[in-house]
Amino acid sequence: MTHPAEDTTDHGSGPAPGAHSSGLGPDRRAGLSTAQVAERIANGQVNDVPVRSSRSLREIVRANVFTRFNAIIGVMFAIILVVGPIQDGLFGLVIVANTAIGIIQELRAKKTLDSLALIGEAKPQVRRDGTAQQVSVGEIVLDDTVLLGIGDKVIVDGLVTEADGLEIDESLLTGEPDPVLKRPGDEVMSGSFVVAGAGAFTATKVGRQAYAAQLAEEASRFTLVKSELRSGIDSILKFITYLLVPTAIGLIVSQLAVEKHDWREAVRRMVAGIVPMVPEGLVLLTSVAFAIGVVRLGRKQCLVQELPAIEGLARVDTVCLDKTGTLTEGGMDLVELRPLDAPQAPAEERLRPGAPLANHLLTDRAVLGQALGAMGRADARPNPSMQAVLDAYGGEQEGGWRVLEAMPFSSARKWSGVQLLEPQGGEASWLLGAPDVLLPAGHPALAEVDELGSQGLRVLLLGRSPLPLDAPDPAAELRPLALVVLRQRLRSDAAETLRYFESQQVEVKVISGDSAVSVGAVAAHLELPGADHPLDARTLPTTPEELAETADRTTVFGRVTPQQKRDLVGALQSRAHTVAMTGDGVNDVLALKDADIGVAMGSGSEATRAVAQIVLLNDSFATLPSVVAEGRRVIGNIERVARLFLVKTVYSVLLALLVVFTHVPYPFLPRHSTVLSSLTIGIPAFFLALAPNNERARTGFVRRVLRLAIPGGVIAGTATFTAYMLARANHATDLKADTSVATLTLFLVAIWVLAIVARPYTWWRLALIGTMGGAFALVLLVPWLSNFFQLSLDGTRDPWTGVGIAVVAGLLLEVVSRVMGRRMTNGG
Repeated sequence: MTHPAEDTTDHGSGPAPGAHSSGLGPDRRAGLSTAQVAERIANGQVNDVPVRSSRSLREIVRANVFTRFNAIIGVMFAIILVVGPIQDGLFGLVIVANTAIGIIQELRAKKTLDSLALIGEAKPQVRRDGTAQQVSVGEIVLDDTVLLGIGDKVIVDGLVTEADGLEIDESLLTGEPDPVLKRPGDEVMSGSFVVAGAGAFTATKVGRQAYAAQLAEEASRFTLVKSELRSGIDSILKFITYLLVPTAIGLIVSQLAVEKHDWREAVRRMVAGIVPMVPEGLVLLTSVAFAIGVVRLGRKQCLVQELPAIEGLARVDTVCLDKTGTLTEGGMDLVELRPLDAPQAPAEERLRPGAPLANHLLTDRAVLGQALGAMGRADARPNPSMQAVLDAYGGEQEGGWRVLEAMPFSSARKWSGVQLLEPQGGEASWLLGAPDVLLPAGHPALAEVDELGSQGLRVLLLGRSPLPLDAPDPAAELRPLALVVLRQRLRSDAAETLRYFESQQVEVKVISGDSAVSVGAVAAHLELPGADHPLDARTLPTTPEELAETADRTTVFGRVTPQQKRDLVGALQSRAHTVAMTGDGVNDVLALKDADIGVAMGSGSEATRAVAQIVLLNDSFATLPSVVAEGRRVIGNIERVARLFLVKTVYSVLLALLVVFTHVPYPFLPRHSTVLSSLTIGIPAFFLALAPNNERARTGFVRRVLRLAIPGGVIAGTATFTAYMLARANHATDLKADTSVATLTLFLVAIWVLAIVARPYTWWRLALIGTMGGAFALVLLVPWLSNFFQLSLDGTRDPWTGVGIAVVAGLLLEVVSRVMGRRMTNGG
């Protein structure tokens, strides 16, 4: 693990943050004095790293309000407010809805993350003026003496000044699961925490100079998820924006020429021509679909910080996992107790009170299990290995074993021990620890140990010594009795989740700071393809091309540094992979930020939660398949309904151009566009967008949507304008009747498009289409509705002509749909 260069020299040269401003160093036993603390605060030498769990409120509001879509619709709405009437401005409500959904969702995510950050905030103890004081994280100053006990988090970087069996877990920084024994003079880094012993350290780097803060600072720039749906819709909006200006000028000129004495009517019809060009409902519906997906996932303890992150995870083809906390739970499982050098005791021979402990019983698994259980129960603070022993043998006390003295595990000794009064009355010291420490070199059992270690298993030796625990070397006369074989505890749902990704053709790569052999063993046990060839990241090539090739073909990586994790993500992306990265530690922050989708564990560091787009609050990797499924539902359904909206855009552009070139009044008012859009697109699209859909996510969203939208829109626009012009030929002065015929024709063609898009049919889809048809019939037949929308069908010839034209248009749509469907099936 490579860390930034640490400055361990005397800091007496200047007042810059991170350096002493006074030649008077602190008294390490008494800590800083009140005056020295005040001096450092005045010089800015304080741990003032701001906690930023997400975008600020101002950034969230600005990002959701100032959009291209809001600008287009907002200008049109403002114009209608000037010229009136207000019923022609109903389309403006979609701005409020679309903006509110985006803001509310991000604020919900921000609130959850901020509360997580607050819950996880440490309250360290420092020694000042000779007494221990509890302070907030932001109140620590340079040269403070920070006290450490079991479970305490190291808040800033420093040098150890006192250590009593002090062991630090640096897995969030390095990925290495084993704790590190610290002695006075050793370095400790922010982001680690104490698992054993006690001690104190002097703060040498505070604020943004601390290691964890530097990583968080580098990753602090908020980046949005890449969304093909969003970028595709934005591209369409951009193109429409370019069309709007010349079309609007042409429309207003032509409408002023037609409506010579009523400029307000000319402006209204200009707005009526422009607003339908904007697929405003598509933007709203995309936000709604994502938001509902977020709510569904929230019920499964999955927090989505950005709406499009659901889509992003559904599109990934490579998932990079950190072993610790993702595939494993952090604990250990005892998988085998292997007796050494003597035959198994006969089943009928058991311990008899008062009898000596027979040699052959020392290899009886039942006896050894009882001894291990006594050792486990004697440990007040069991480490993961001893906890595995307790889980296996720590039930009710059996056989009359009694603990006389206990010595907990120490990283310096590499063993733990208990002095036991055995059931037959004898006393002995039982030791459990590293075989290479407890056994002499060349012992036959070491070959077994090496073989098991090559499989990624952890092996401890159980032995018995006649020497007391307080002897200079209790292990001197140790008799090795058994090998205790441990394996990192796997998450119960890990294998099933990996199988899911494999079935979905999503490649899984395990990238860990632990040893390559250990990581490979875990992956192999989960039957991950390629796990039998783990790679030590210290041998990774440095050239981008070779790194990309290695990253592409390798499944398991061990001894990976934070920068290498980031480089591997970039290398995979350079091969056109869409990469998701999961992690929980500070060492994962940079890779999480650079990945297309970052997934953080809820119990992980604040920095990982801040940069990730998805946070698994229950720390369950098995939630990811639900996110993928939700994303596929959203993507498939939005693509389906996008065809509806873009058919409207195409026919609106065509109608506007035809009106400009023929110098006739635009056939609709904004209220007509509202009722047509609502009944043939908006309302049905809402239901279609929330329906189940398991289609695999594919690229090429815009291309596929336009295959139906362009010919469908041309057919709908041509049919509508033809019916409109034929009606005008019969009564050129009755614009209301002409508009009514055009509205009827366009409704029938648009409902036909809906019928095509809604396939395959289910009962509720057929009912939806029927309901929309019935609602339009009510608009035409109920007097107050027809008056409100200014619709009136005069006679029979023009309406039936419109119906006939709509039927011909519908048949053409069927032909186009079948041709385009065959092309999409053939991949064309």
